[in-house]
Amino acid sequence: MNKGVVYLVGAGPGDPKLITLRGLEAIQRADVVVYDRLASPRLLKHMKAGAEKIFVGKLPDKHMMKQEEISRLLVELALQGKTVTRLKGGDPSVFGRVGEEAELLAEHGIRFEIVPGITSAIAVPAYAGIPVTHRDFTSSFSIVTGHEYKNKTYSKVNWDNLAQASGTLIFLMGVANLEQICTELIRGGKSPQTPVALIRWGTWMEQETLAGTLTDIAEKVRAAGFQSPAVTIVGEVVQLREKLAWFETKPLFGRRILVTRARSQASELSSQIDELGGEAVEFPVIRTRPPSRPEAQAARDEALQRLSTFDWVLFTSANGVEFFMERLRELRLDIRALGNARLAAVGPKTSAALAKYGLLAEVVPSEFDGDALLEAIAPELRPGQNVLLATADIARAYLPEQMRERGLNVTKIDIYETVLDTEGGSEIVELLKQNMLHIVTFTSSSTVTNLLRALQELGETEPLKLLQGCKIACIGPRTAATAQEAGLKVDYLAKEATVASLVRCLYKKEE
Repeated sequence: MNKGVVYLVGAGPGDPKLITLRGLEAIQRADVVVYDRLASPRLLKHMKAGAEKIFVGKLPDKHMMKQEEISRLLVELALQGKTVTRLKGGDPSVFGRVGEEAELLAEHGIRFEIVPGITSAIAVPAYAGIPVTHRDFTSSFSIVTGHEYKNKTYSKVNWDNLAQASGTLIFLMGVANLEQICTELIRGGKSPQTPVALIRWGTWMEQETLAGTLTDIAEKVRAAGFQSPAVTIVGEVVQLREKLAWFETKPLFGRRILVTRARSQASELSSQIDELGGEAVEFPVIRTRPPSRPEAQAARDEALQRLSTFDWVLFTSANGVEFFMERLRELRLDIRALGNARLAAVGPKTSAALAKYGLLAEVVPSEFDGDALLEAIAPELRPGQNVLLATADIARAYLPEQMRERGLNVTKIDIYETVLDTEGGSEIVELLKQNMLHIVTFTSSSTVTNLLRALQELGETEPLKLLQGCKIACIGPRTAATAQEAGLKVDYLAKEATVASLVRCLYKKEE
């Protein structure tokens, strides 16, 4: 069997968007990803289908797997012909022991590649508003391990030289030994009033910063119960934090938000949350697909074959537009058959989806639901007109019923259907149990019912109890009503049924 290859990848300090392009490629092509606790689990979502993940995380007081065992594991996997990505927090060459792993791989003739990552020594201070250099303060910095190793303590650290250095001092993994670090620096001649900052879980939602001086920082850490993982910054640049802090001041900072939208639509909501400093966790409990029932398929295709006979075609979602156009292509039907019909869309997103195909919706209501669509289009309707309503299989019967009462000939087709999706659900359940999710967003009634169903299918007999610690945000009154009927308390309600309005209501009290 041919030997595999091992990528020794720096995952960056925590924020998954800080990984390099090369590092992301290594994750995507891996047969196995071996990762530790400081690598964001969100990066694992980029793994290819069927790839294996192995956790070898290290805690301050214990190791899931010793370093020697991890190195041997990489060799064994590569000898099986697998492509292996070893995912390490920060940069693998900065106290990441990548040299030990690479040495053993080299001894066994296994091809490997070291993929640098953004080191926490620089990135974490930056996220706390502390640049490690500044021309008004210092033009150099030193990175020092703050962790004591058996038989390799601080005997190799020249404390006198460090204390006399004018540059910024950065200590990694040094919370447990902070008092000794401060004592040694003061003993070596560093001013007791030298500014110090500790940043815990830097670049993560849990980021927390504690500032003081060499004299009092250890006591502040004890009083606050401040624990690892943390980066310690010693130097005058710490003073800049008060002016330059940017990450912790973002409107959604510190909030981990569950996005239950279908995977094809989740990115818009997730990106807006991330941009505002929150962390979007995607659990797309809805998956959309073409209708599966033969009778629904037949009714859809029959209606599409006679598009030229309709006076109106109504779309109630952007998904509906995409499935509509895809089926036209599959049936090799000409879009010009829509030439006789006037088009209406339930909202701006649906209208924009039509515009991609050069089609303009004549009617777009100011409120984004079926009731508003009917009200907006009513003045244009005439008895006897033929109306095609392309919608989801779970759409309410209200709209077609009201149109029939007005004397219209309505053909309603299921252009797509929604089904339950529980992929990745075990991780979501764990986050809920650990109270690590702060807000749950719902963008439709079906996301409410499907989330509760998904949690039950994952073995949670009391899904409402599991969600008690989360705030609930809904995109519109109909979705909110469904959530309330299910037993959930709605904390945020968007003024408009749009993603932008939903995101705004998460941090603006007026919505």
